[in-house]
Amino acid sequence: MNKPIILAVDDDTQVLRAIRQDLRNQYKKDFKILSTDNAQEALDSLIELKNKGEEVALFVSDQRMPIMQGVDFLEKAMKIFPKAKKVLLTAYSDTDAAIKAINEVQLDHYLIKPWDPPQEMLYPTLDDLLDEWLSDFIPPFIGLRVIGHSFSAESHAIKDYLASNRIPYRWLDSLQSEEAIQLIENNQLKSSDLPAVLLEDGSFVLRPSKTELAEMLGLSPNASSDLYDVVIIGAGPAGLAAGVYGASEGLKTLVLEKHAPGGQAGTSSRIENYLGFPKGLSGSDLARRALTQAIRLGAEILSPIEVIQIEWADQHKLIHLDNGKQLLSKSVVITSGVNYRKLEKEGISELTGAGIYYGAASTEASACIDKPIFIIGGGNSAGQAAMYLSRFAAQVSILIRKDNLSITMSAYLIDQINNTENIQVMPCSEIVSAAGQDKLEGLRIQNLVTSEIAEHPASALFIFIGAKPITDWLNEDILKDSKGFVLTGLEARKAKNKKEAKGRQAFSLETSVPGVFAAGDVRSGAMNRVASAVGEGAMAISYVHQYLAEI
Repeated sequence: MNKPIILAVDDDTQVLRAIRQDLRNQYKKDFKILSTDNAQEALDSLIELKNKGEEVALFVSDQRMPIMQGVDFLEKAMKIFPKAKKVLLTAYSDTDAAIKAINEVQLDHYLIKPWDPPQEMLYPTLDDLLDEWLSDFIPPFIGLRVIGHSFSAESHAIKDYLASNRIPYRWLDSLQSEEAIQLIENNQLKSSDLPAVLLEDGSFVLRPSKTELAEMLGLSPNASSDLYDVVIIGAGPAGLAAGVYGASEGLKTLVLEKHAPGGQAGTSSRIENYLGFPKGLSGSDLARRALTQAIRLGAEILSPIEVIQIEWADQHKLIHLDNGKQLLSKSVVITSGVNYRKLEKEGISELTGAGIYYGAASTEASACIDKPIFIIGGGNSAGQAAMYLSRFAAQVSILIRKDNLSITMSAYLIDQINNTENIQVMPCSEIVSAAGQDKLEGLRIQNLVTSEIAEHPASALFIFIGAKPITDWLNEDILKDSKGFVLTGLEARKAKNKKEAKGRQAFSLETSVPGVFAAGDVRSGAMNRVASAVGEGAMAISYVHQYLAEI
C-alpha cells in the first residue's frame, strides 16, 4: 500500500523549505511528504493523485499566496480529497481570515508563523489531526478500477473478462459510488465514455475491447515462434491438461484461448467432486493452478486470441488467427469447449447483460444483494451457481422443466439446495418472457402442468441451459455430429466422407483429419465432467506423440 500523503503549499520558498523539513523529520516513516510553491500546480496534481488511488491525509497551506489564497486552495482541494485534514499557515494579521475559514471550509487548525520549536508548536497539533484521520482511514484499493453502469452489457463484458482472467479489480457504479461520481466529475467524463477502466498509473481507457484490455495488462497475443509441435485451441480443463502434458514431455506447445483460461468450468463457483480436493475448489482456483503449472513447465499461452480457420498441407497445419496472423503446427488438439445455449424468449436478448446473464454468477453476485433472482437450468453448473448466489440474494429460484433435479444434478448438490432456506426449486416451469426498461425487472413464468402464467419480480436471471459446441469455425473436413460436436476415433471412421491417413486407422481422439485431435466437452460422446476433460487432454498428448513419430 502507498503511504498517505501530507501536502504542503507555500509560495515563500524559505517557509516552504522549513515546513517540508519539519514534516519529514517527524512523519516520513508513515507518510509521503509532498510540497510545492504553486497552489494551482498543487490542485492539478490532486486529480492525478486521485486517479492513481492515492490518499491525502493532511493539507498544510499558507494563507497569503499571489495565485490563490490558502482558504480558496483548501476549498477546492476538499472537493477532491474531502476527508483530508486542513491546516492554514497564517501571520498575526491573518487570524481573522483563519477564524472565518473554520466555518467556511471546516478548517481543522491554523498555525501562526513561525512555529518554532516544532516539538511544541507544530507536532502535537498535527499528531492529533493525523491520529484522527487514521482512525477513519480505509486503505484504498490498489489496482484496476472499472467505472460503469450496473446494467450495461459493455460493463458486464469487461467485468466478466477481468474476473475470468483472475485479474483483481474494483467495480465502481457510476450512479451509486461516491468515488465513481467524483472521478467522473474530476476527469470531465460523460455517460457515453463509460465503461472506463482506470489503471494504476492514473490513466483512463474508455470503453476498451478485450484485446485492448489484454494489451494494457501486458497479455501479449503474439506467438514467439512460427512452428510448434502441438497447438491446443481452447484453455478449458482439457486444453490446460494438454498444455501441461505437452510441455512436460518436451513438445513445443502453444495454447490459444479466445476469452479466459478455465473455460466454462473456470466460471464455476464451487467444484466439490474433483479428485484430490475433499473440501472442493472454485473453477477459478482450478484454472489458476493449471495455468501456472502449464506455464512453469514451458507451455506458451496466448489470450485473448481466436482461431478462425485451420488448413492443412502435407504434414503441417496452418492456423489462421483473428488478428490476421498465421501459425504452423505439426499437430492440433481442439479443446474449444461449449457455450450455454441461448434462451429464445421475448425480452431475453434485449436485456442480456442488463440483469440477464449466461453463467457469470460470480461476476454479478454483488449486484444481487438482498434481491430476488432466478436461475434456469438443472445441471451441476446451475446448482453450484444457486449455492453461491444464495449467500447474496434474498431469494434464489431454480426453474426446471422436469419435475425434480435428480436426473440432471449430482446428489450432493441437491442435498445442499434442499438444506438452504433461501433457495426454492420451481419444477415443471419455464419462462415466457422477460420485462424491464433499462434492466431486468420481472419475469412471466408458466407452470407446464397447469398452463398458468404468473408474473414475478426479478432483479437477475442466470441462464445455464444445455451446451452448444464451439465448432462453427471448423471447416467441413473435420466431421461433426448432428449437434455440432466433433467426431473422433471410431465414430469419425464410420462417418461418411471419412478422412484417414494411409496405412492406419485414426486414434481414438483423432478427428477425421490426421494429426488433428479433439478432447473435452467439444468432442462427441464426451462425459461433460471436469475430471474426464482433464483425462482426455492428457490422453490426446499421448496420441500426438504417436502421430509425430509416424510423420
